[in-house]
Amino acid sequence: MVNEVLRRCLRRVVVFAAVAAVCFSPAHAGPAGPAGSGPVLDMNFPDPDVVRAGGVFHAYATSGNGKNVQRATSRDLVRWSAATRDVLPVLGEWVDPVEPRVWAPEVFDNGRGFTLYYTAHDRAGGRQCIGVALSVSPQGPFRPVGEGPLICPADQGGAIDAASYSEDGRRYVVWKNDGNCCGMRTWLHVQSVSEDGTRLLGEPVRLLTQDREWEGEVVEAPTLIKRGRQYVLLYSGGPYRTDAYGVGYAVADRLTGPYVKADAPLMTTNTFAGRVRGPGGQDVVAGADGRDRIVFHGWNADRSWRMMYAADLSFSGGRLTVSAGSTSR
Repeated sequence: MVNEVLRRCLRRVVVFAAVAAVCFSPAHAGPAGPAGSGPVLDMNFPDPDVVRAGGVFHAYATSGNGKNVQRATSRDLVRWSAATRDVLPVLGEWVDPVEPRVWAPEVFDNGRGFTLYYTAHDRAGGRQCIGVALSVSPQGPFRPVGEGPLICPADQGGAIDAASYSEDGRRYVVWKNDGNCCGMRTWLHVQSVSEDGTRLLGEPVRLLTQDREWEGEVVEAPTLIKRGRQYVLLYSGGPYRTDAYGVGYAVADRLTGPYVKADAPLMTTNTFAGRVRGPGGQDVVAGADGRDRIVFHGWNADRSWRMMYAADLSFSGGRLTVSAGSTSR
């Protein structure tokens, strides 16, 4: 009788432990994908850029929520926590105080600390230009360097959307001339820079421009990666305030091209059956498992702000594909 009671008690303990393990363990995070779960960060967080440091993913975004540059952190690219401090509390003296908004930040590990590129209005010429700032850590604060912007071709409409790329010990910046501000063409450029990204070392080389119907009057937000022997240049195009905004890509055998565009855009509102509206402002990052993820923004229902999404990305046979499936959270 005593043995039977003990067995029953043990069974109850085992069942309770199993239930507790299910109910109180951390939620499982599956592959990142935007369709079923919605945004991975449900707040105003446009133009996301992600860098990994010490096992933590740091995402940076355009001005919002009272900050010049926003930051959020995650360990799995699915569950994110927004930081309370401004990453770039002080802007370069060249920035117009009447229009101090900061756009499209880019952060990278420069070997001795971290470099941040940011876009803001130049007080001298009134164009948007690219500035640079440095910090010892990814959480900042970043401090502006230089007496003026790093890239500011006023005769081409200015410059925006800097992205970093490095190979064989050399670093480059990829950027867009903001020609659509003033009735000119927009081009994506690549340019050699110093190791910490604070000095230009060569002349810019044009990579591609708008020539597809879906791109409308603009290509922007470049992201350059290399997979195998091929260079893959992702970019956003179309009117960014609408559902027609999307992400395309082009492939080349050399860093400076020529780049051949894919026949169709990689991501559009239709790609996600309307669940992500106007996807764009993308970045590519390797997850903890080594697989590529693409992070990007999409509009909320009334287009008052843009949320951050993430999806699986793969490259094979010269083609990029993105998962439109759901993620468990």
